[in-house]
Amino acid sequence: MINRWLTFVCNNVANDYLWPVGTTIFKKRINWDALGVTTSVLCAIHCAVLPLFLSSWPLLGVNIIHNQVFETTMIFIAFAVGIYALSHGFKKHHHNILPIALFAVGMCFLFAKQVWHNAELWLLLPAVALIISGHFINYRLSREAAH
Repeated sequence: MINRWLTFVCNNVANDYLWPVGTTIFKKRINWDALGVTTSVLCAIHCAVLPLFLSSWPLLGVNIIHNQVFETTMIFIAFAVGIYALSHGFKKHHHNILPIALFAVGMCFLFAKQVWHNAELWLLLPAVALIISGHFINYRLSREAAH
């Protein structure tokens, strides 16, 4: 399942990043939805896998697990990429508010996770699911608009 999804994302990023203009010269273009999904998945991997592999880092004096500055920076990067990707799809392609609403609710869960650390897992799982769903629906609606 993950391999199929990664193949889908990588193929779409490759196909959307470089596309012929009619000559041998290629134009560069970034697929912001694919970037948004990728950053959300990287955030989920960071939150799930990093504590398992890096649990010995505090013994060495390095602490990025539950580091408030690092976590907040990651959230703001995800927020900035997400807002840009979703607003572009909304303005230029589909004019559907659903992806933005899903993303906004997901980001609220993500910010709440920073406040209520005891419920971190219960807030993180729906946050990631909603953010990825918002990007995926935005991607599908933008493709269906075919502008």
